[in-house]
Amino acid sequence: MKWLRQLTMIGFTEYEAKAYLALLQENPATGYQISKNSGVPRSMIYEALGRLETRGAVYKKEERRATLFRPVAPEVILNRYEDGQLAIIAELRQGLTELLSSQSGDDFWTVKGHDATLSIATQMMDVAHKELMLVLDDNNLSVVEDHLVEAEERGVSIATLLTGKAELSVGDVAYHPPLESEAHGLNEMLVVVADDQQVLIASGNVETTATITNNRNMVLIARQFVWMELFTQRINAHIGPALLKKLTPSDQEILASRIHSTPPSPTE
Repeated sequence: MKWLRQLTMIGFTEYEAKAYLALLQENPATGYQISKNSGVPRSMIYEALGRLETRGAVYKKEERRATLFRPVAPEVILNRYEDGQLAIIAELRQGLTELLSSQSGDDFWTVKGHDATLSIATQMMDVAHKELMLVLDDNNLSVVEDHLVEAEERGVSIATLLTGKAELSVGDVAYHPPLESEAHGLNEMLVVVADDQQVLIASGNVETTATITNNRNMVLIARQFVWMELFTQRINAHIGPALLKKLTPSDQEILASRIHSTPPSPTE
């Protein structure tokens, strides 16, 4: 019978689901009629109807010659079920997160695959409470941008070092010089530091490998790296030609690229 499996997935027994579905199609009905229409044995139908009444899924009316049953509207039952499940999930989310936070978290975990890595990265963004510090290339930015917008709306402080040309409208943003990004392999790197507690570091957009840890030293190093790049970007904006001439040609090239590392214009 259609919908039987779905009802059992939300907690109905098979007999309860069959009885309720039969009532939806013909009501009010006696236990005998429901048994006949649903295929639930007569020896089991009243037990199933009793559980449905306790569940708040059927009404019962005692008459002189028979007991009649009528179904509660599906919308009422499903709304009640949805509210209950959301409350359970919210309680689990808080309780299990607290349980995880109580662990040392010094282990290093490896995840392989671009989709799996981004799934974990966006989860970190979605549960962050205070701060997110990130390194993003254009490919990864396009996937996680909505999650960052939602995080900022929750009041999360966001600081991002971008290694590509795409723009990001939330938080503190700096653009890493293209020459340095390519030379140091940052152009395909993903870093997410969440709430100064956990870090994900990944490389490669095809055969992606990510390391995730709560190790305090690694979290501090990753956070300091992003912070220093943002700080350096602000300082570079005040460096003029006179100081550039005192540097070596290679440093001049890198520093000049830093000064001019800005989002591309709409015509580019």
